[in-house]
Amino acid sequence: MSYTEGLHELGNALYAYLQPDGGWGLSNAGLICDGDQSLLVDTLFDRRLTERMLDAMRRATRSAARIDTLVNTHANGDHCYGNQLVGGAGGARIIASERTASEMSELPPSAFAALAEQAPNMGAVGEFFLDCFGQFDFTGLELVLPDHTFSGELTLSVGSREVRLIEVGPAHTRGDTLVHLPGERILFSGDILFHGAHPIAWAGPVSNWIAACDRILEMDLELIVPGHGPLAEPAAVAELKAYFEYLYAQAGALHAKGATPVEAARELALDRWADWGEGERLAVNLATIFRELEGASEPVSALEAFAQMAELA
Repeated sequence: MSYTEGLHELGNALYAYLQPDGGWGLSNAGLICDGDQSLLVDTLFDRRLTERMLDAMRRATRSAARIDTLVNTHANGDHCYGNQLVGGAGGARIIASERTASEMSELPPSAFAALAEQAPNMGAVGEFFLDCFGQFDFTGLELVLPDHTFSGELTLSVGSREVRLIEVGPAHTRGDTLVHLPGERILFSGDILFHGAHPIAWAGPVSNWIAACDRILEMDLELIVPGHGPLAEPAAVAELKAYFEYLYAQAGALHAKGATPVEAARELALDRWADWGEGERLAVNLATIFRELEGASEPVSALEAFAQMAELA
């Protein structure tokens, strides 16, 4: 899907920051302004990308000169590693779900930088890791955690705007949060929506992700800013739900005959989703569904997930 990089005004001092092509690490963010108040939805994967985004926002509106509030939709580094530029000394309060805050501390930027340094000695898994993340610079980044957490739902005000934070994880990660502006009929979905690419169920269960899609589809929405990919309408969420339901419908038989997630991914006919990007993620989604079918509560480990994707890729 073709779309352009940078800051896009959604109307009435609402903005989306988009990073084509939306692949590994190229996430989106958002800015909500009213008067002299502002709320940033997510930071980016490294310092350079986050600084570029903040510069674009400051040029567009005086409200972004000092971000009042930052909401991290989940714990993946491409949505929070740039926190130090707005939180801490930057002065913004940082809000996330309790589960997101806990998960963020498990893989700080220093650990990611160490992985990138070790990757050349890790064989096929390391090669795949660098294919995904080699373009980013994780040196000099400090982990800045949320200073305010919540569970379930939290309603905020940005000037006169109502902003609802709705926790729908575990799904993509353990604490996924939607940022909903009911008055404007706009949703910042975080990675609950990958638009035009395979999602990846790091945490699962996938049944929770389907329930999150249902929750979004019950909202009165005009526009969705996805975690990755171009701007979307609710039909994109319906398509994602159909994708997961299709995987569920096929996974039972594939699991019953003893197929590994990689074997199942190779055997599965993707039909209308065949042109989605990052097809290697299918192995992880099937592995997560297999574990759900087995009654396992622990997600697939990150190392196992990358090994599966490297093999499929």
